[in-house]
Amino acid sequence: MSEESKKTRKPFNVKLLYRRTCLIIYDIISVIGASYLALLMRYNFDMGEIPRHFIDPINKVLVINIILTLLVLYLFKMYHSLWAFAGETELQNLVASSVVSAILYSICIQFFKTPGQQAVPGSYYFLYVFSLISFIFVSRFSYRFFRSLKHKQQNKNNGISVMVIGAGEAANVIIKEIVNSNFSTMVIRCIIDDDQGKWGRFIQGIKVVGGRDKIIECADIFGIDEIIVAMPSISRSQLSEILDICKETNCKLRALPGMYQLVNGEVSVSKLRDVEVEDLLGRDPIEVDLDSILGYVKGKRVMVTGGGGSIGSELCRQIASHHPSQLILVDIYENSAYDVQQELLGKYPDLNLVVLIASVRNTNRVNWIFEEYKPEIVYHAAAHKHVPLMETSPNEAIKNNVFGTWKTAYAAAMSGTKRFVMISTDKAVNPTNIMGASKRICEMIIQTFNKHYDTEFVAVRFGNVLGSNGSVIPLFKKQILAGGPVTVTHPDIIRYFMTIPEAVSLVLQAGAYAKGGEIFVLDMGKPVKILDLAKNLIRLSGLRVDEDIKIEFTGLRPGEKLFEELLMAEEGMKETANKLIHIGKPIELDEMKFFAQLKELKEASKNESTDIREMIKEIVPTYNYKKTEN
Repeated sequence: MSEESKKTRKPFNVKLLYRRTCLIIYDIISVIGASYLALLMRYNFDMGEIPRHFIDPINKVLVINIILTLLVLYLFKMYHSLWAFAGETELQNLVASSVVSAILYSICIQFFKTPGQQAVPGSYYFLYVFSLISFIFVSRFSYRFFRSLKHKQQNKNNGISVMVIGAGEAANVIIKEIVNSNFSTMVIRCIIDDDQGKWGRFIQGIKVVGGRDKIIECADIFGIDEIIVAMPSISRSQLSEILDICKETNCKLRALPGMYQLVNGEVSVSKLRDVEVEDLLGRDPIEVDLDSILGYVKGKRVMVTGGGGSIGSELCRQIASHHPSQLILVDIYENSAYDVQQELLGKYPDLNLVVLIASVRNTNRVNWIFEEYKPEIVYHAAAHKHVPLMETSPNEAIKNNVFGTWKTAYAAAMSGTKRFVMISTDKAVNPTNIMGASKRICEMIIQTFNKHYDTEFVAVRFGNVLGSNGSVIPLFKKQILAGGPVTVTHPDIIRYFMTIPEAVSLVLQAGAYAKGGEIFVLDMGKPVKILDLAKNLIRLSGLRVDEDIKIEFTGLRPGEKLFEELLMAEEGMKETANKLIHIGKPIELDEMKFFAQLKELKEASKNESTDIREMIKEIVPTYNYKKTEN
């Protein structure tokens, strides 16, 4: 045999042969049992009433029937399917193969009937098909139950059964540590790699059994509990393709964080991380021009409002890494501000960090902070962002988002701030909720201020970020830990998603591009169905959708859209040097009328007006809301 054929030959599997042999023996018994059971049922299980001329043809054709049935079952892949994951297709094949087998059986039995006598009762064939389907169904669809019991017993004795994907250096290090450890509860059962040259070979005594097409089959055969993806150099899109296969096994998934662990010699079991839903988005991490950001932030006094929140804290992390002369973190919530403070001081001990507790609604406090620290760059992330909560407290959204932005922007202009970057949202486009409408008014304020002050005022608009406070991912994780159900508002709802570090990197780069008055729009990539996110999170937890964890649809919440838009139709769009950052054309507005409307809106919100939505509609014509009766 040539060396090439040896490399490509599939490894012989004794367990697989044993399992198929047992199924064949069981099917032979099933054919025999169904042949006689059908006749017994016809005569109410009374052997004495069965005429001899009905039994003779069954006896004569029995061997032929067994051979034909086994052949039909083979042709319908009843010995090839993975019964641990059997579904509708396997059930259809089971029924179809049993019916075809019964038809052939009925033809054969006519040749062996007693001359002048009926071969078998007319109802016999229906009872035979029913019996055969029942026998085969029990053997196939009870397999998952017995397999589960078997694996639980195995795990008691042998620990956690593990599959490793990747047969490179990183995999070798991981496997060696697990194999040689006296404390690990993991047992490596097999290795998967797409390189055919590695098939049939061994790493630390563990066989490389095949490529990615073998993942599901081997997970079943070897009783895998956990899959480790040890391929740190592959792209996000390649990782997504592999994980799409792995999540169908209901195994727990873990992976190495990245290539630099291998380069730095940091590959170990302790460095493994759980696979997260962002690994399934199917795109590589967004790249930004770090040099332009560094030159823009380095040596500057930078302020971040809402610095304790999801976006604000990540802004602080990335700004701190770009060596500002001073970083001023402002937030109303002392616990989150304290956590970020300790994190930054621990990582950047030389950072000139100032943490201030303040509300952007407090005019005197905001003015004092700007007069005292005179920030050159401001990132305004402080805002109420939770859509349903703002629908029930609309005046608070206006006080905090609209007039908090007004006060912060005005203080920045008065203190000589060079650049002011406001964090906006895709919900500001054709808003259907108070939060989105309030952010649209903020954008209008920013564009108007830019015309009258030396400060360069800009806004950056993007969609949802994975893992942010109030986002669906943390909620889904809590619901899964609690045993479900996972609640999705609508089966067709979609959102644009980006990781927090990616979004913040683009915000920083957009700030570097700013000349004043722009609304920067981040390209969020392809939209993602929230239902798919929920299913993927359940599967990544090693659980089965609608079996271990149910999904319930609760209906759209007040002010919620099925999909979000990134640009208003009248804005248009032009490109920047980064293809993922676009600039929306400012919308012209009557400034005198706008300021007069804002004055009325401010008084109305202070007085807890019940007509606040009608006033907002006058300011933002694209705002559409569902009117409710008082």
